[in-house]
Amino acid sequence: MKRGLSILFFLSAVLCCSVAQISVQWGNIDTRYPVEECTNIKTASVSSATAWRGERVNFQLLVGNKNVETQVSYSFGELKCGNKTIASENVAGGFVQPVITDKFTGCGHHDIEAYGCNLSADRITDDATTVLSANTYRGLWLTVAIPADVQAGTYTGSVTVTADGKEYKRQYKVKVLDRVLPAPAEWRFHLDFWQNPYAVARVHNVELWSSKHFELLRPYMKKLASAGQKVITATLTHKPWNGQTYDPFGSMVTWVKKADGTWWYDFTIFDRWVEFMMECGIDKEITCFSMIPWNLSFRYYDQATDSHKEMKCAPGEEQYSLFWGGMLKAFAAHLKEKGWFEKTFISMDERSLQQMQAAIKVIKEYAPGMKISMAGLYHPEIESDITDYCLDIETYKSYTPELLARRRSEGKISTYYTCCSAEYPNLFTFTAPADAEFIALEALARDLDGYLRWAYNSWTADAEKDSRFTAWPAGDTYVVYPFSISSVRWERLVQGIQQFEKYKILYNEALENNNRTAVRKLEKLLRGVDITKIATRSNKMVNEFRNGLNSF
Repeated sequence: MKRGLSILFFLSAVLCCSVAQISVQWGNIDTRYPVEECTNIKTASVSSATAWRGERVNFQLLVGNKNVETQVSYSFGELKCGNKTIASENVAGGFVQPVITDKFTGCGHHDIEAYGCNLSADRITDDATTVLSANTYRGLWLTVAIPADVQAGTYTGSVTVTADGKEYKRQYKVKVLDRVLPAPAEWRFHLDFWQNPYAVARVHNVELWSSKHFELLRPYMKKLASAGQKVITATLTHKPWNGQTYDPFGSMVTWVKKADGTWWYDFTIFDRWVEFMMECGIDKEITCFSMIPWNLSFRYYDQATDSHKEMKCAPGEEQYSLFWGGMLKAFAAHLKEKGWFEKTFISMDERSLQQMQAAIKVIKEYAPGMKISMAGLYHPEIESDITDYCLDIETYKSYTPELLARRRSEGKISTYYTCCSAEYPNLFTFTAPADAEFIALEALARDLDGYLRWAYNSWTADAEKDSRFTAWPAGDTYVVYPFSISSVRWERLVQGIQQFEKYKILYNEALENNNRTAVRKLEKLLRGVDITKIATRSNKMVNEFRNGLNSF
């Protein structure tokens, strides 16, 4: 009898050990939770947020499994405040999947394995289920979009996690203030992420510029528009950046040298791209790259030989002026016919003063009135010619208060950008999430109009799994994933842009109402945004700033 009981207890223990042991707790949005070592996780519990109507707020739930591998699913419920509701359709998110990353490498080509192979929780999938191995954690990200027409009040929502037939329900609260954040299309923040339609064609294996290609592009560009994107990235030349990305940019304009030696320019693809982007809600600027490509080589179709040829010429040379002069005249006439001339910019990036001066001279001669944009170093000699000027974070202190005030009075745009050269703040896959939110606050603190990033979706070979690239730190080439999947970086960047907008609204109201107390409080709050402390205090700074705004 005792032997039988012993066997029974043994079998019970085996069965018990074969059942997943699930834990579900609130984490915080400042942490990229590792996928392993679930028993060592220490987390601050954050299950409440404050928002304006029209704002999006983020949460992160932490799901752990301390036993055998198991499948886990989730569902989002509606939010309720008395008889008022926010529908569950306003809650989006998913499990935060890890991608391979490295560490800060700076700029320059390197062996992809040279800086290590680590995992970073960044890709917010929209899969309804995931598999949790034994002794692992997984973040579950929630983004709650507060409808602009909802009534103020404290709303309670719920998340249900299901594993091994059991349900784990967790509640959270959103205090909705009686303030309204305008729609993204109306935001003042000048967001300029360069789009790469060529990468979308490759990843989805569709013909470039086909109807299917445009259909697949739409969710990516709608997501970009929902962040307040202002700029359409267009290309006038083949490989303007000398093919620096895994998917090189082609030209949206076909240059044709006819058999009689005259030139003709086909703008069909350019027009389709611009019209498509405007349909997606991005329509403030069209930036056209580049009169000064990195290799100073220009592809065209030669009708006489029925082949593509390359012309090499540099700004300042007579051949360069004639080559570009004819195209600029035709392009300007075409833009005016389409009604796009006033919002189109001839754009260059990181080019020398001498090259810029020579290119500007050609633009003024052949397309007078055409606007110019540039991202790169500060050149006072040409500043007045640059309508949209973007300086690297290493040199943006060249913007003096007087310079910014004058440019703003002239209707010009002044922004900054980060790339492979800056470790903080940035948008790498290993970057602290709060750094992404800080980016917009830094623009606010410097009195800049916004931010530029060179790569919205220039994906690596296997972007869903490995964010490393041969030339720059991991994640430098994209912030959203194939199939229009979001990231922790992207959601936090948008959250920062919203704080930029809220501050501008509150500050302008305080000035208009001569509310000096509010002005002083807001200015003190902004002084807390200190980039010199970002390496160790980004979490504290962004949270204090966000909480401070919500106290008004």
